[in-house]
Amino acid sequence: MIITKFETWWVERGRCLFDEKRQGGAKMGWDVIAIKLTTDTGIEGVATCMAARSGAVSEAYLQESIGPVVLGRDPHDREAIFQELWTIDRHEAFFPVFLPGPVDVALWDICAKEAGLPLYKYIGACRDSLPVYASGNFHGTVKEYVDEALYYQSKGIPGYKAHPGGPVSFDMEVHQAIRDAVGPDYLLMTDPVGDYTINEAVTVGRQLERLNYKWFEEPFRDFELYKYTELCRTLDIPIAATETTRGCHWGVAQVIAQHAADIVRADVSWKDGITGTLKIAHLAEAFGLNCEIHTTTMNYMDLVNLHVSCAIKNCEYFEYFVPEENYTLPMKGKLPIDEHGIIHVPQGPGVGAELDWDLIEKNCRSYRKLEYKG
Repeated sequence: MIITKFETWWVERGRCLFDEKRQGGAKMGWDVIAIKLTTDTGIEGVATCMAARSGAVSEAYLQESIGPVVLGRDPHDREAIFQELWTIDRHEAFFPVFLPGPVDVALWDICAKEAGLPLYKYIGACRDSLPVYASGNFHGTVKEYVDEALYYQSKGIPGYKAHPGGPVSFDMEVHQAIRDAVGPDYLLMTDPVGDYTINEAVTVGRQLERLNYKWFEEPFRDFELYKYTELCRTLDIPIAATETTRGCHWGVAQVIAQHAADIVRADVSWKDGITGTLKIAHLAEAFGLNCEIHTTTMNYMDLVNLHVSCAIKNCEYFEYFVPEENYTLPMKGKLPIDEHGIIHVPQGPGVGAELDWDLIEKNCRSYRKLEYKG
């Protein structure tokens, strides 16, 4: 079995999901690219790729730097392909953090379908469901955070993670108001995507400890290891990091070696696919750390995250990016979350979900194809 066709569809969303502060002066339509790999046996592997800042950049990397590596290859040779793409990355490709993970996902999808197994069973199952926490976007007022937390609590979702947008005084007001609203025992986390000083982070962390938050995520840029090490040493609340750390498991290994995180993060979009995410999860497990899987901001790829999360031991929760309708494009249907806030892994072969190809064609800005000539 070899890959004979590599197709991409640049799908326009037409709106940005960030506020002006995070969007900046550059256009940000939050587009996606649908990817389909086809084998000589007719099996198709599917994934989606971020194209939020520039669909043209994502498309060009896929078609010009990654597709030629994959064409003519056996999809079972995922590790060899993973290593070759890292060589290309180091020698002047410098892929965005969200590439080439989606192509790795498509390779795994093919092989699980060939085996007739759900992806998590093909990897090696540990369980078939996880509790969910709602993870909101940035808001402008304290009330918006409180209303969002209360809404998902009322829907039976077991937890909520805030993304307070700063300054620190506002973030602390958000933390207190949410805890007051949802009660003393509801699962809460916070992720300011911050650039706090170390003193600010300690102050916020002490508040979070008093308020019984589960973890404190990304108060600094991921490369500020000295600050992370000091914070982990100082606080009792677990510090979660490595969401955007470059270098896949090699990058995360440096964080662990410096005692710069209590919980590491990975996902199949931003950490080089299923292959890379498994490497990080297993590395973390060896050091007694959880690897809490991060949202990809795309429902289809978050289902892939779910498969991986159900194939490892050291992940407690599924991150549910809300409101869900912002992130469904271009998947058919919704995430399989029950009335108790538990998400159940699909049982069909491969990923077990479908893309909406009619919607993709309708909103397609660009379609490109590579074919293997033999």
